[in-house]
Amino acid sequence: MKYKAIIGLEVHVELKTNSKMFCSCSADYFGQEPNTHTCPVCLGLPGALPVPNKKAIEWCVKIGMALNCDTPLFSKFDRKNYFYPDLAKGYQISQYDKPFCINGHMTLSNGKKIGIRRVHMEEDTGKLIHETVDGIKVTLIDFNRSGVPLVEIVTEPDFETAEEVKEYLQKLQQIVRYLGVSNADMEKGNMRLEPNISLRKEGQDGLPNYKVEVKNINSFSFVGKAIDYEIKRHEEILESGKTPTQETRGFVEKNSSTVSQRIKEEASDYRYFPEPDIPPIRWADREISKLKSQIPELPDEKLKRFIKDYAVTEYDASILTKAIEMADYFEEAVKIGKSNNLNAKQIANFIINRKQDINNILPAKLIENILEATKTEKVSETELEKIANEVLSKNPQAILDYKNGKENAIMFLIGQVMRQIGKKIDAEQIKAVLTAKLK
Repeated sequence: MKYKAIIGLEVHVELKTNSKMFCSCSADYFGQEPNTHTCPVCLGLPGALPVPNKKAIEWCVKIGMALNCDTPLFSKFDRKNYFYPDLAKGYQISQYDKPFCINGHMTLSNGKKIGIRRVHMEEDTGKLIHETVDGIKVTLIDFNRSGVPLVEIVTEPDFETAEEVKEYLQKLQQIVRYLGVSNADMEKGNMRLEPNISLRKEGQDGLPNYKVEVKNINSFSFVGKAIDYEIKRHEEILESGKTPTQETRGFVEKNSSTVSQRIKEEASDYRYFPEPDIPPIRWADREISKLKSQIPELPDEKLKRFIKDYAVTEYDASILTKAIEMADYFEEAVKIGKSNNLNAKQIANFIINRKQDINNILPAKLIENILEATKTEKVSETELEKIANEVLSKNPQAILDYKNGKENAIMFLIGQVMRQIGKKIDAEQIKAVLTAKLK
């Protein structure tokens, strides 16, 4: 019996604002002493009132815009009620039926469109730390992360393979970094991945009557392994005539498996209701237009432009546009290179092949290095002819290889001439002399 995977994604992205989502505590919590970035608001103390972070809301909307979402003019915050020890107040301020952004999409390299259901704003939770203290296993809570701005991006169940999921996630990470709204560093928990997986029989329509969510995965590789493991596990259960349990599972890195954590909640279990301490948010058209005008050239558009404007290959363009810092560096170097008769392709090759450290080498210095590396000395035609004849007389096999269509043979002969001359001269000049003699 054949099955088709139905996969959706929830991705949480921490924003790099200076302060938290609903208070003025510093959001730069990573590596800090536990519970030093807290206040009555993010500790959920009675009587503390939340004040929304305007910058975080604008950045959330920018992410939605970059994902081709619509931005409704009316939105609101809601309370999502559940009792976990890392949420001190017993609920999370999130968004339910009126998120900031809806109905977007991302196009994969195979032309497939992945629907973006919603992009909404919420607050992060504290962090649980499992330790042994005085021989007793305990769970400690660090509330430094509690209240950090968190954007959740929810897709439609449009993925069919782990490869499609990984491509989407890599493109999403690239986009939020281009926007400058998050470092999206998965090792630090800035970007957390949660696939929802189910299987249906090949040829059937509609969604299966269950789904399994794997929580808080922190690498593209692990998310692929988790999906592949779940697909195999579901197949075995379905083949036995049963239906997989709708649940939340965790990924186990050491053996690339998953383990059950809890039965998956439905929306009704969260008892959503409008957040009474935060008024609804109404946008004016001019505010939406202003935010849209601030969206930079995004990776896909930049890649196409680099191929067209700079005559570089798609592979080279993908390296040069992977990070916006590299793309900006390359374009600045191209501007400087023009006045030194260097073309974009030469500069691209030098950056990529020699793995230039763009943080420590200014574009102007890069151009100096390229000019120095390509500087050649003059050699007389008589001397070059003489050495070419000597090289050809010593390498009859290379001559035979060249005449039999092996183009690499000419490169070997050029190298031999260069070695004998002992100077750095123009390889094209040597090639012209050798080619004429070989004909």
